[in-house]
Amino acid sequence: MPQMSPIWWFLLMMYFIIILMMFNSMIYFLFYTKMCNSLFLKKNKFNWKW
Repeated sequence: MPQMSPIWWFLLMMYFIIILMMFNSMIYFLFYTKMCNSLFLKKNKFNWKW
C-alpha cells in the first residue's frame, strides 16, 4: 500500500488528535494543580478538616 487511503489518513489524524489532547490535558492538569495548590489552600484552609 504505497498510496495512503482515506482510512489511513483518518486513523492517523485520530491518533494525532488523541495524543495532542492527552498532552494538553496533562499540561492543563499540572498547571491547574499548581494554581489550585496556591489559591485553594490559602482560601479553604479550614475546609480540609471534615
